[in-house]
Amino acid sequence: MASPQTLSESDRRLVAGWAADCAERVLELFEAEAPGDDRPRRLIERARAYARGELDTAGEIRRRFAGGVGAGEVETQAAAAAARAAGQAAAVAHMGAHALGAAAYAVRAVALARPDRPDLVDEEAAWHLGHMTPEVRAALAQLPPVGEDRSGPLGPGMLSSGELGEIVRRLQAGIVSGA
Repeated sequence: MASPQTLSESDRRLVAGWAADCAERVLELFEAEAPGDDRPRRLIERARAYARGELDTAGEIRRRFAGGVGAGEVETQAAAAAARAAGQAAAVAHMGAHALGAAAYAVRAVALARPDRPDLVDEEAAWHLGHMTPEVRAALAQLPPVGEDRSGPLGPGMLSSGELGEIVRRLQAGIVSGA
């Protein structure tokens, strides 16, 4: 039985474009630190190509870990979070829940880049919610609440704990409320 975090292939393609937008929003935080490293940009491009139907699902599932950036490969946590946002966007072909990971890591990247502005978490989360089409919102509303299903990225782990978990919870509440 498939995980409820997977979503249908058509919904994954739909949310992949949104996830790519989320990751691209913070890409400059990575590129400012590593201007010659285009891996996150290529991951975002893969997510967009998948959304457009140019890449097959099985191939992208096999490639979901290819081209990522390790946390130790950059100096700042903001750059690492921006790279993770891109990785999550590319992983949407595997499970739709990774789209929330892309948005959450993007919000986290902004918060890490500007620790003097805690209000940016709310502003950035609002941007991501406001950037959803009704179709993306409906697709993401099918996902189980973070922490309630063990069979995917919203289960126990990084997306469900700490500040990242709080961001995902905030995003999911906004999806349900229509915020």
